Amino acid sequence: MSYDRDAAPLWPGLRLLPWEGEGGKPCFLSADGAGGVLARLADEIEAEQLCDGAEVLRGAVAVLDDGKAGEHALRRALRATTQAFGNVLRVADSRGSRLSAAPDGD
Repeated sequence: MSYDRDAAPLWPGLRLLPWEGEGGKPCFLSADGAGGVLARLADEIEAEQLCDGAEVLRGAVAVLDDGKAGEHALRRALRATTQAFGNVLRVADSRGSRLSAAPDGD
């Protein structure tokens, strides 16, 4: 799964979910902010993705700091890093769009 910001335009009132549908298409949730089952599941997955991103970052730094790391290790670290970065961008875009759509004072 890779996140493409251009393929997932954000619409007011729709939450970009942290997973993809068939064919890699973005999934959205129409919600009133009441915190339904799917919204809570999305919150949990986003939290896991952010924790995974921090772990991947630590691993990538370790590989980069290892002067003996070969091409295979560097490629694996870069692949994991780009995947994690895509997830973090998706979370940021999803949360950012919800902030701008929130009523004043929330």
